[in-house]
This record gives sequence, structure tokens and C-alpha cells, in this order.
Amino acid sequence: MLKKSIQKNVIAFIVATVATFQFGPASIAADGLPSTTTRMVSDAEVEAMLAAVSNWGRWGEEDELGTLNLITPEKRRQAAALVNEGFSVSMAHDLIKEPFDTSKPFEHEITINDKEVGGAGDRYSIEYHGFAHTHMDGLNHIFWKRKLYNGFGVEAVAAGKGRASIINVKHGVFTRGVLMDMPALFGVRFLNGDQAIYPSHLEAWEKQAGLKVGAGDAVLINTGRWTRREKEGPWEISRNSSGLHVSCLKWLHDRDVAIVGSDLALDVMPSGSRKYELPVHLGVVVQMGSCILDCLDFRDIAAECRKQKRWEFLLTVAPLRVEGGTGSPVNPVGTF
Repeated sequence: MLKKSIQKNVIAFIVATVATFQFGPASIAADGLPSTTTRMVSDAEVEAMLAAVSNWGRWGEEDELGTLNLITPEKRRQAAALVNEGFSVSMAHDLIKEPFDTSKPFEHEITINDKEVGGAGDRYSIEYHGFAHTHMDGLNHIFWKRKLYNGFGVEAVAAGKGRASIINVKHGVFTRGVLMDMPALFGVRFLNGDQAIYPSHLEAWEKQAGLKVGAGDAVLINTGRWTRREKEGPWEISRNSSGLHVSCLKWLHDRDVAIVGSDLALDVMPSGSRKYELPVHLGVVVQMGSCILDCLDFRDIAAECRKQKRWEFLLTVAPLRVEGGTGSPVNPVGTF
């Protein structure tokens, strides 16, 4: 009886916590949308939200694909049917070769064999995790309490082997991409750094765009980050960047999203939690088992979506095949 009572109390706490942050009272902004002020959350509240979205064991104890299991053959056929015009748009930013904020630049050296029949080659070097280069996070990139997705231990990660690495995504991602165009929702060129995005904003965008996110979809969050950088110059990213509030975790989990991405690092920063700097990253990668696409550049595809008044397309993206890799530089492509 005592064990059942404790279980009931834990479940009630989780439900109450999620309800408070997803459906609870919020001030209404002048544009009729809920306030974008980042709400503070306690450690216990964040941990309850993380517990509520766990997919550990959902596809078996040995699973290393996580939510990519939701991209079924039927889903791929549905995504392929979105191709009508037959043209593609890249969502990667050009690799940055100069010092960029706190991220290290892409190093590129050209080698030339200057003979009568010669040629040229390249040497590339990149540390892609960070805030500059478009990349995919693998499921071994983040761990919590020394555990990766599905409960795998972190011991083998440093050895370049182990479970849940990026090599499991070697066959690529081929699914429906949905651009959640937040600047278009708010009628601005880019979101301010202190703007948090809540589930109610995602649902407001669905209504405005005339679509609904479903199982196996890729959700792509546009904040206008690169336009802001052009207009305002550099800023302290970890202290003043728009993104998803931790309360969006349940929304992503309930919709069975296969992969999620943004034009920066997904989380609003600061996050509203004193302990957890990137709680959305933590929940998505470790608990849900979903890879993240970071630092995308949505300017071209947002312009095309607005022109067509259509915010869904075929998304294709594939990482490098690196055994044990914690992620990979990528070039996500949307095809209309």
C-alpha cells in the first residue's frame, strides 16, 4: 500500500508540474499571444518534466535509434509525396572560417599539386559542437547521472566506441519537415534574446500555418537567429538567446516528434533553471532519445515557405559515418 501511495504521489506531482507550465495561467501580450517571459523552474520541476518524457525501453532495451524509429516506411512515403515542384533548399549555414563568438572556426587548408597534370585537395578540421556550425547531436552527446539514452553507461564514450553513437544514423533522415516560423508568428524579423517559446506558441503557429505536427515529423524552430546576428552583432549567447522553454518537452513527446532542430541550440538561454543550463537538450537527447539539429540557417527556406504559404516539405539529412562519434556536421535539405 505504501509503495502504491508513493507512486500515486509521484505521478500526481509530474502531472501537476507539466500542467502548470503547459496550460497554467500566463499573461497575454499585446498581439494576443501568451507572454514570452522565461518562467523560472525549480530543480524538482525540471526533473519531473524529464521523467515524464522518457522513452527508455519503448523500442527495447538494446535500442540505439530512439525516436528515429518513428520514421516508418509509410512515413517516408508520405514525406516523399510532399515533393511537387522538385527543387531543394539547404538549411545549413556556410562553415565559418573566422573566430565566431565562443565557437572555434572551421579550419580549411587547400593543397595544390602544381604540375602539368595536377590538382587540388583539402584538409578540413572542425570542432562542430557549439553555436557556429550546423550539426547533428548524437544520442551519446549528452548524459545525465552518468547515463545515456536508454540507460547505456558513459564509460565507453571516451574510447570512441560504445552505444548510441552517430553511426546509428548512417542511413540518414528522410521525413516530413515542419518549419515552426516564430518570427512570422510574432510579425517580427527575429525574436528578442529574452523570448521563450511555449507549447501555446507552437500550437498558435500550427493554427496560423494550417497544419498539425504528427508522429515521425521533424520539428524545426526558427527564431531568426542569423538575422539578429546581422542586425545586432554578437551577443553573449548563453545569457540572451531565444528558444524553447523546458515545458515544451511534453509537447514534443506527446506529438511523437522524430527529430527536432533550431537555428541556435534549441533551448531558451538562460533556461529558467538554476541547475540545468540546457534542460530541453537534456530531455530531448537523453530522455526521449531524439537527435538534435543545431545551428541551422532558415533564412532561405523561411523565405520560400512564406512565398508558397506552405511550411511542410521533405527533409533529408545524413551525418558522417563515424564509429563512436557524438555527432556530425550536416547539411539538412528541404525539398518542395
